[in-house]
Amino acid sequence: MSDEIKHECGIVLIRLLKPLDYYQKKYGTWKYGLNKLYLLMEKQHNRGQDGAGVVNLKIDYPAGQKYLYRARSNQSNPIGDVFSEIHSYFQYAEHNCIDKFEDAQWAKNNLPFVGELYLGHLRYGTFDNDSIDYVHPSMRENNWRSRNLALAGNFNLTNIDEIYKTLIELGQHPKDYTDTVSILENIGHFLDEENQLLFRKFKNQGFSNRKITEMIEKDLDVRNILERSSRKWDGGYVVAGLIGHGDAFVTRDPWGIRPASYYYNDEIVVVASERPVIQTALDVNVNDVKELKPGHALIIKKDG
Repeated sequence: MSDEIKHECGIVLIRLLKPLDYYQKKYGTWKYGLNKLYLLMEKQHNRGQDGAGVVNLKIDYPAGQKYLYRARSNQSNPIGDVFSEIHSYFQYAEHNCIDKFEDAQWAKNNLPFVGELYLGHLRYGTFDNDSIDYVHPSMRENNWRSRNLALAGNFNLTNIDEIYKTLIELGQHPKDYTDTVSILENIGHFLDEENQLLFRKFKNQGFSNRKITEMIEKDLDVRNILERSSRKWDGGYVVAGLIGHGDAFVTRDPWGIRPASYYYNDEIVVVASERPVIQTALDVNVNDVKELKPGHALIIKKDG
């Protein structure tokens, strides 16, 4: 059995499977994914009033430009604060670039939080304190896209001491002693190892570094990373993440302590903590929303 809803955080992951102009033409706005994210978070607001956060990732964005954006709040109305910040960027463009604002590709190229991948979180503080530093999503940044990691979760692990000790034995110097940092760096360690393994493999085959980067992003084994990372996790968890090149995942504890459900069609993939929220936000039948089975992971590769 899971804890009462009020004692759990909430997560939302959205992956748009079509180009943004598809949603502009069909639904009248390139903000389709962002609007759904707001609905899904607002309908789960009971899951956490200690903070809220959103990360957006632009897939296949050119080098030299920012492709990962984050907004967080730990104020009294965190969801409202986060989306007010996001929409403030749009309001300026809407008034000053009227002839371009409805162009989905222009919006992606010129505005923050316009992309194909969204990760949202509602925080109910347990292990960590209420500082903004501990509001999810948390990020582990790197100059290689496939080593970038954004993470949000609903978890309460019982063996953080053991996981933290493992990080120290690996030679790491974690910036804080919390469950969030421990899980972030734990997954990040095996993400780095997987990248390095593939780099050596392709380098030995004679490929250039630039080509190797493309090949790593295609061949990255997210399942292996999650299996290795979670072996020592003890407790209830649903952990959702985005990897910088465009892969995404949600993994659930083997005991089914923390809930997660998902829905997908040819336009969108949605994962959330609560099944009814997906039903109402996307107006779909109850039978179309599936439970993420205990001990399983939903993995969405960059190519969908």
